[in-house]
Formats: sequence, structure tokens, C-alpha cells
Amino acid sequence: MNKELPKIDLPEEWVIGTGISKELLSLYTNFPCRLKAEIFVLCMDGEIEASVNLSRITVRANEFATIMPGSILQIHSVHGKPTLYFGGFSSKYLEQANFTHSTIDTLFVTMGRPIIPLKPEGARLLEDYFLFLIKLYHFFDGPTRKGITPHLYNNIHTGISTMYKNRLQNTKEHLSRNEQIYKNFTQLVVQNYSQTRNVSWYADKLKIAHSHLCTIVKQVTGNTCIEIISRMVIMDAKSQLKSTAFSIQEISDSLNFANMSFFGKYFKRYVGMSPLAYRNNG
Repeated sequence: MNKELPKIDLPEEWVIGTGISKELLSLYTNFPCRLKAEIFVLCMDGEIEASVNLSRITVRANEFATIMPGSILQIHSVHGKPTLYFGGFSSKYLEQANFTHSTIDTLFVTMGRPIIPLKPEGARLLEDYFLFLIKLYHFFDGPTRKGITPHLYNNIHTGISTMYKNRLQNTKEHLSRNEQIYKNFTQLVVQNYSQTRNVSWYADKLKIAHSHLCTIVKQVTGNTCIEIISRMVIMDAKSQLKSTAFSIQEISDSLNFANMSFFGKYFKRYVGMSPLAYRNNG
């Protein structure tokens, strides 16, 4: 049996199904892993506690979750007997997909709030849609499934974008100016942490003073900008150490450290052990 943690990608351009077991979810409870595919999940029963990037989330019955590619995922606990429907698009497809307005909407509207609660009748309607797609998947052969992928991709993203926007309008959720700045900061961190850990760079991108950004982030979250950036860097490093065969040097390079020694000291400061010790024993 392969001892590496399975990478979260999909073997075909799109996959739809059900039957994710508690045992399978438990594979991801010990350390984080990077999501290569885009995944969406409908929960009809059970409860799952997880972290997606910087957010701690709980997925419960009658809730729908969208997790974007590049996200770092860790399952913390699974309660009850989960009934889950899942679908997604592989990294191979996403690399050449044509991003439409609805796709971009989905990317930003779900960032920081990947879950949308549904009314029971809405959840059952979405369950019917998943069941229809499962039948469609098994009815068509591989080439036909591949041919309809772009249409399915656009239709699903239009639906997801609409659901999330309706939810925000119905709940009258409005972010304060400081909350909006923090949201923009976290979006930039998720997109750029592997290239820069310099808080001033993020402040310049947001067109605000370094000190002002630090004050806002501390007020909104209780954490410093450095803590938020380092959390993403360490989650990514842990993911690569456990779920890939990349060397320590390659992981250091992928996270834009000046050298492997600096990466090792940085990792030990936050984790309490060296990258090699974490890979072997963590």
C-alpha cells in the first residue's frame, strides 16, 4: 500500500459521486494537504470539522461547501455517519479551462466563507441534481464525459455563484471597512504567500500604510499579519513534507526561501522541530 497521503486531485477532468466514508476522511486528520482540484460537497448528514487555509469550518447537514484549488485542507474530526455527495474538476482541466465571469465570482465569493447553509427542501433539490449528474457520469463513456466538461463547468459555477450571492443578500451580510481590508489581505496572502512573506509588500498592494494594515488585522482577528502569513507557509510546508516526495531543498525553493538553512530555522521556530524530523516523525 502506498504510504504517502493521497494527493487531493481527481483522475478525470470531472468526477461526481457519493459514499465518502468516515475512514477515508480520517486519512486527512493528522496533517494538512494541498487541494489540487476544485471540490464541492453537499452534506446531508453528519458533521465534519476542518480547516481551509486560514479558516476553521464545520460542515453540517443541509450545507454545501466549495473548496477552491490551491487551498490547504485539514480534517479535524468527523461526527456521526456522514452522508456526502461530492464533485469536482481536476487540476489538469483547470489548467486549460476558460474562466468566465461566473467562475471568477465563485473564486472570490467563496474565499473565507466556503459554506452555504440550505433549507431542507433546497438541500434535497441539490441532492437530486447530484444524483442526476452521477447517472450522467455512468451513462457516458470517457470521451463523451470529456466533451461535456466545459458546459458542465460553466453551468455549475453559475449555480454556485448565484447560491452564494443570494445567501449574502438574504442575510444582509455587510463587511465593515476594516473587515473588507482584512478579507482583501487574506486573499492576497492565499495567492502570494509562497512568493513573499513581506508585510510591506501586502500593504503596498492594498495601498495602505504598513502600520495601518497591522493594526486592522490585529483588531479584526487578534493575530498579527506575520502570524497569518506564516500559518499559510507552514501549512504548505507540512503538506509537502507529508504528501510529496519533494526534497527539503525543493520545498524550500517552492516557498521562496533564500536557502535551505533559513527554511529549516523558520520551520523549527513555528513547529518546534526540523522539516526532516517532521517528515519522519511529526
